[in-house]
Amino acid sequence: MCFYTKQSKEAIELEHRYNARFEQEALFKPQQIINGFSFPQTPVLAHDRPDRIRFFNWGLIPAWSKDDAIKKYTLNAKIETIYEKPSYRDSANNRCLVIVDGFYEWKWLDAKGRKKEKYLITLPENELFALGGIWATWRNPQTNETIRSYSIVTTAANELMSEIHNTKKRMPVILTRENEQDWLSGALFTQFKKPEIELLANKI
Repeated sequence: MCFYTKQSKEAIELEHRYNARFEQEALFKPQQIINGFSFPQTPVLAHDRPDRIRFFNWGLIPAWSKDDAIKKYTLNAKIETIYEKPSYRDSANNRCLVIVDGFYEWKWLDAKGRKKEKYLITLPENELFALGGIWATWRNPQTNETIRSYSIVTTAANELMSEIHNTKKRMPVILTRENEQDWLSGALFTQFKKPEIELLANKI
């Protein structure tokens, strides 16, 4: 799965890499670790405004939800079942790029996970990259506030990630420069089930 990411680059680096401008740059700050369970706002590029880097909340809240409690269960969405799950199917074609420069995973060293090794996964040159996401717009019925939120889409782990995420054997969908636009354009999920990208894993 993917519950912890890293975005330690400067704002100008994101703007240059994605040829987009921040909508609210004052919200931006580099972070060495981003905890999904705190439901943070993180930088994304959504399909409806690919020229703007915006801040969406991690933890998708479907438009039909009565409250935001569901976000605890929607940090990740399995690519194989997005169209089957009520939480995700209405958002399947609302695509976004979740901008990171790394994510964290823990390798279990015993059957119950009492002993673990922490790994940081990056590109070999520590470049920015995008995780495939889906997003939704929800209006809080108590405050009338509009919240945009997302899930990171996951797929079966490749060889490297199978060694590290050695229990559930999952990994986020990692996009290449070449297929980021395909993702935003709503290309079939089957195109992205096996990410073809070189990764580097550092034990920390």
